[in-house]
Amino acid sequence: MISNPLSRANILLGVTGSIAAYKAADLASKLTQEGALVNAILTEAAIRFISPLTFQSVTGQPAYTDADLWGAQAHVLHVGLAHQADMLLIAPATAHTIAKLARGSADDLLSLTALALGSEENGPPLLIAPAMDAGMFNHAATQGNLRILRERGAIIIGPEEGRLASGLVAMGRMSELLEILGHARYLLARNGPLRGRRVVVTAGGTQEPIDPVRFVSNRSSGRQGFALTQAALDAGAQVTLISGPTHLPPPVGAEYIGLRTAEEMRAAVLAACQSADVLVMAAAVADFRPAQPSDQKIKKTGGAPAIELTPAPDILAAVKDQRAELGRPKVVIGFAAETRDLLANAQIKLQAKGLDMIAANDVSASDAGFTVDTNRVTLLHADGRKEELPLMSKAEVAAEIIERVIPLAKMGGARGVCNH
Repeated sequence: MISNPLSRANILLGVTGSIAAYKAADLASKLTQEGALVNAILTEAAIRFISPLTFQSVTGQPAYTDADLWGAQAHVLHVGLAHQADMLLIAPATAHTIAKLARGSADDLLSLTALALGSEENGPPLLIAPAMDAGMFNHAATQGNLRILRERGAIIIGPEEGRLASGLVAMGRMSELLEILGHARYLLARNGPLRGRRVVVTAGGTQEPIDPVRFVSNRSSGRQGFALTQAALDAGAQVTLISGPTHLPPPVGAEYIGLRTAEEMRAAVLAACQSADVLVMAAAVADFRPAQPSDQKIKKTGGAPAIELTPAPDILAAVKDQRAELGRPKVVIGFAAETRDLLANAQIKLQAKGLDMIAANDVSASDAGFTVDTNRVTLLHADGRKEELPLMSKAEVAAEIIERVIPLAKMGGARGVCNH
């Protein structure tokens, strides 16, 4: 089953001498809550800001310092830590530590362990989240060191502009923890079963304008589509997320295309699908739109207007035609959001749109469908199989669907689409 790659990862967390070190303790806690095994390495400067005991308390694992270099196993400690690691994440990383890593210095436990990891191109990922005060990040020396590290394959996360310890507002604030967690999750999943596959996911509802301030839409939150995006990323895919308006942050690693109308989504989907292996059409696209949107706000002083509706573009029908011509996407998964005759309507859509699988869900249920974090779906397959999934979180539903996409993507689809 597709799962969060952090849940099985052995992560070395390097902590250096920055006031942002207190955030590293929260980061260690969040990584541990995700199921990661976290071993912290604190520099001598770091322990002036925060105690190793803090990290031991939140991770349940040892926290190492330079004092451990003089223990009975000192000559192999850095090698053992490096060989066990799936990732070295340094957060916060000071300008001093970044300079040491760039020139290959090895005068403390953290830099020794970094060297023992080997080349960033062949070894475990190296993530660096810089944190430093005004002027230091933009200095030519720091930028040069970061350029060297990037050329070796290191991933630099941030920093951001914000209020710094000096009281100045400038570039140098360590990136938010969820951003760092997202990058770690994304990099750990790159060798998943969908590695090298391109997946397009649509999410959210579209908005069809009545006038400049009003629109026709639905109650879709986008949660299921965003969860599908994360699950596809966790499986190692390259993912394009095409979404209607939503307040959700896009998962780290996905190419994000935000839009409003069904016509805009149709154009974006057809363009993205020309090179896609899989399309998961989870968006709640409007079936109808105002035929003649007003250029000006409609005033209520004139009485209630009669709004004529016309069919919105049928995106899956357009995808079916393009798929017949180009052979892509190889796999197409649809959703059927219904309030009655759920399976009958879903089966009709499955056949009419030439889908490989459709997820049918009753959106009139209070615990499933729109606006809630849970869903209850029935999966109908092109070969006639039917799978009823119990009520589960939308993240779990997404993992179940992507798990079934994997063999379809490898076969080229359930309906024998040509492998171009």
